[in-house]
Amino acid sequence: MQNIAYFAQYLEKEIENLDFPLTPKNLYDPLRYFMNLGGKRMRPMLTLMSTELFGSTKENALPAALAVEIFHNFSLIHDDLMDNAPLRRNQPTVHTKWNDHIAILSGDVLLIKAYQELCKLDASVLPEILNVFNKTAVEVCEGQQMDMDFEILNDVSSSDYIEMIRLKTSVLLACAIEMGGIIAKTTSENRRLIYEFGQHLGIAFQIQDDFLDVYGDAGKFGKQVGGDILSDKKTFLLLRAFELANETQKQHFISLRTNEVAEDKIKQTKQLYDDLNIVLETKKAMDIHYEIALKALDEVQVDESKKKVLRDLAAYLLVREV
Repeated sequence: MQNIAYFAQYLEKEIENLDFPLTPKNLYDPLRYFMNLGGKRMRPMLTLMSTELFGSTKENALPAALAVEIFHNFSLIHDDLMDNAPLRRNQPTVHTKWNDHIAILSGDVLLIKAYQELCKLDASVLPEILNVFNKTAVEVCEGQQMDMDFEILNDVSSSDYIEMIRLKTSVLLACAIEMGGIIAKTTSENRRLIYEFGQHLGIAFQIQDDFLDVYGDAGKFGKQVGGDILSDKKTFLLLRAFELANETQKQHFISLRTNEVAEDKIKQTKQLYDDLNIVLETKKAMDIHYEIALKALDEVQVDESKKKVLRDLAAYLLVREV
């Protein structure tokens, strides 16, 4: 039985071997740079793991795994630009290292590269793969638009936020793992269950990402800690805190939007979170979706021993140090 490290090493080698032309340098150098920044590669790992779970091989699933990782990186390059984020995986973002126009165009090329990889799959599974992938690509864009709309709305609830991150983040995990089931030609019920596993794991992971933005270690997190607070981004923590706050605390949150002293703004926001027990609230929300994911995995109709690597990956993703 293969473990997480085995799949990670296999993927890193294949990602390093992705063939980008040498010129134009300002189009392809950013792609080589960004694709090799690392990361957990959890989406393509889920594709490979799912394919083997249902009795096929990782080699059969490699084009789909690479496609989902390439698509993910395309979305990150554009998201970083829209969010004006300075760091990704503790390194400068593409628009910071080059410029905005290069980030847009390089990201566009990555999207096309994702479809080029999918075209390498066996023709018998390609139509269904494309149906799932295209649906997911649209949903990711819908989620990103919701995220941007939330910036100017004042009545966003924590449940609205969960729906946004389901679209923006978790459906891509779910797509990645369902594609493995399609390639292995498992049953429709197994595909539904494995999709649900990936979707709720993704929601739990994104809530944790919000948590780490506030309470994480910058060196381990790979992004600017407190960045969401400084940009007044609506996160699960902020929205849940506002739902629990009394009128005085709500006014305090509102007043902090105009606080231009970064350290003070982060400190006061964290104090409000502590007063409202937001750490516990956030961990409760993560646990709810994590348990839904594990229940779906329990119901998948394959030998229980084959599920271990997926359980290990889920546990690994949801116990990052803070």
